[in-house]
Amino acid sequence: MHVQVALARRTLTPFGLWVFGAAASAPMVVLAGGIVATYATTGVEALPLVFVLVAGVVAVLAVGYTAMARQVGHAAAYYGILAHGLGRSWGVAAGLVALVAYNAIQTSLFGLFGATLAGQLGGAWWVWAGIAVAVVGVVGVRAIVLSTRVLAAVLAVSLLIVAAFTLAGLGQPADGGLSWEGFDASSLAVSGIGGAVAFCVAAFMGTDAPGSFVEEAIDRRSVGRATIAAVLVLGGVYAAAAWAMGIAAGPRSVADVAADPAAGLPLSVLERLGGWWVPLAQTVLICAIVTSMLAFHSVIARYVFAMAREGVLPAGLARTGSATRVSAPRGGSLTQTGIAVVVVGGFASSGADPVAVMFTWLSALGAMGLLCLLLAASVAAVRAPAGLRGPKAGVWEWRLAPVIGVAGGVVVLALMVGNVDSLLGAPPGSRAPLLLPAILVATAVVGGLWAGQVRRSRPEVYAGIGRGTPATHAVLDAITVSI
Repeated sequence: MHVQVALARRTLTPFGLWVFGAAASAPMVVLAGGIVATYATTGVEALPLVFVLVAGVVAVLAVGYTAMARQVGHAAAYYGILAHGLGRSWGVAAGLVALVAYNAIQTSLFGLFGATLAGQLGGAWWVWAGIAVAVVGVVGVRAIVLSTRVLAAVLAVSLLIVAAFTLAGLGQPADGGLSWEGFDASSLAVSGIGGAVAFCVAAFMGTDAPGSFVEEAIDRRSVGRATIAAVLVLGGVYAAAAWAMGIAAGPRSVADVAADPAAGLPLSVLERLGGWWVPLAQTVLICAIVTSMLAFHSVIARYVFAMAREGVLPAGLARTGSATRVSAPRGGSLTQTGIAVVVVGGFASSGADPVAVMFTWLSALGAMGLLCLLLAASVAAVRAPAGLRGPKAGVWEWRLAPVIGVAGGVVVLALMVGNVDSLLGAPPGSRAPLLLPAILVATAVVGGLWAGQVRRSRPEVYAGIGRGTPATHAVLDAITVSI
């Protein structure tokens, strides 16, 4: 018997779903950290073109993922998708991998947040990280509407600053004129291309967040539009920002300039518009890190809630907050906060660098895990039974897009795994980066073994894996009548 407890239905608008996907990706973090680090580490001049190509691959992969998410309607999206498309054991494996990946990305941001504030205001990074854990934990147990408003406000200002940076960079070219070298395909044939692809993939992780809010969406069909729109919009934004950075520093010099801390990218370019842009950008960067953490926190909370509702995780985590209907999955939220406290405390006590180790390694682990899950979701879409696809299933979203996405995604994943050492700053030949794919494989194996144990000991729970979302009328919605 499944726990008949539901999330607050018909809460998130299509715009709200898009906000969660775009805010999780954190455009300000990509501008201030990702693009600069990619130029400095790889030296790839055609980075704008790489962003366009990676955005295309991720968008095509998202077609099958969102089609399945819409039809399955499960808050633990990858868990439900693979349970229906590939089998219940695959679903549990995907659920655990998703929890590891999302937790890794979300927790990595505490290291970045702590280090950024410690650099600006002083103090120990872990103190600032602890404050962020508390803030995210408090907001995370509130209704999703509050989180959406906070995310939307910060995202709007972030995009404004990225647009201002782009105009400032294009307005004063270092070489005296605009250059299109950043979109020259011949510049892709360089040694650092694999690392550039890996960095770009990491920049798009989080855009799949709308799939976990399908139970709360006003219109399930908007999940696909919100996800793909987030990928395409951010792809254009990141490509334009990378192009502007190349123009501002010079296409042939941008790698050296980005690698020089004294150059102060990207703030030195923003300063051309006026000195007040710099403190504004620094403030918004801090806020963007927090809202990105909040977006991932919300997704993780829903995974814990949905898997607990079916008995795969302790059922008490689904009952926390309300007997039948919750505006926020408190059990999952508190669980994620507890995990963050343990991980931040572990890194702090070990003396590890919060950016070079904590942020870099955990975010790379999360990005690799989510790319694997997107690939698996596309395979599940191809293998989905006709009854799940529905009577009006389109060839594009159930056949062509998933197959094309898998083909492109496998290439991207291979480049990412093969060049993960550049993501992590590890020396060539080091075996340490292999720890990341090993963790993901081990997690999937544990998930499969756990599913087998559930099948033997609790067959009724196993039968309900991926199928525990209450029917529309099984849990009544709150009704407010105003005259």
